[in-house]
Amino acid sequence: GVPKGHKANGSMVMNFSANMLGLDNAATPLGLAAMKELQELNETPTTATNAQIMFLALNTAGLTIIPTSVIAMRLSNGAANPADIFLPTLMVTFCSFLSAMVAVAIFQRINIFKLPVLLFVGGFMGIMALLFWWLQGKDAAYIQTYTGMLGAAIIFSIIIAFIVAGVFKKIQVYEAFIDGAKEGFSTSVMIVPYLVAILVAISVFRTTGCMDYIVQGLGSVFAAIGLNTDFVPTLPVGLMKSLSGSGARGLMVDVFKTYGVDSFQGKLASIIQGGTETTFYVLAVYFGSVGIKKTRHAVAAGLIADIVGVVAAIIVAYIFFH
Repeated sequence: GVPKGHKANGSMVMNFSANMLGLDNAATPLGLAAMKELQELNETPTTATNAQIMFLALNTAGLTIIPTSVIAMRLSNGAANPADIFLPTLMVTFCSFLSAMVAVAIFQRINIFKLPVLLFVGGFMGIMALLFWWLQGKDAAYIQTYTGMLGAAIIFSIIIAFIVAGVFKKIQVYEAFIDGAKEGFSTSVMIVPYLVAILVAISVFRTTGCMDYIVQGLGSVFAAIGLNTDFVPTLPVGLMKSLSGSGARGLMVDVFKTYGVDSFQGKLASIIQGGTETTFYVLAVYFGSVGIKKTRHAVAAGLIADIVGVVAAIIVAYIFFH
């Protein structure tokens, strides 16, 4: 475990906070810092610890309260109500997060039926219920305005909290920021080989047509068993998201252009993009940055979260938009 008060706890909280706000790129340096600090507690440096696996599994689950970047993409592509995927995405990302937590708990034989965990799960479900009640029947302009204000308020509050905490603890905030930026640059250089490797794998996956064959095969199977196949064109987004956030973002835009940003497919692609995470990218970069080679059950837990997230996205999209 991670000792109480260890600096890794702060980095993990900040990483989760960035993910919750849908700030994909901002979460990466915080996650790398957390992984480096967790590695200091690792007695077998080439093998992932339980704490590192739990952190990465929850990270790859990508609990997102406000999918800021996806809403911005929908806005730039002319969506009538860019924020209409807000609540569905929240529901999907919670399912993904919960599945990752349960998967790791099973692998590591952790009892999650404890008061703090139950309070968190119950509290989050309560928040979703309140949001559903609040937004029910509201027009598009109202939802867009207030979800945007909520996201901005949360981000601003976090920044203020940093400054206040720094003053309270007599920390030179600006100097600490500069030191962190310097360390972030060196970390970026260190992870370049792992980024190149994952980008090459993505390129091979796309250019060889493997993705098309998989999607076509799945579409044929779903059609054969009598399921509605309107969701099939969005599957490439789900497949790519486990490898690359930017790649999945490009495929989401392709869906917008082909079917329309306000179509069922466009909204489902948005939910998948906002509600799932880049499992293989995160595992490769985070573990690679600290030299871990034996990932144990990290991949399995991350993929479980991805699969649950995509399935939940399809179900929720049919409930809300089909």
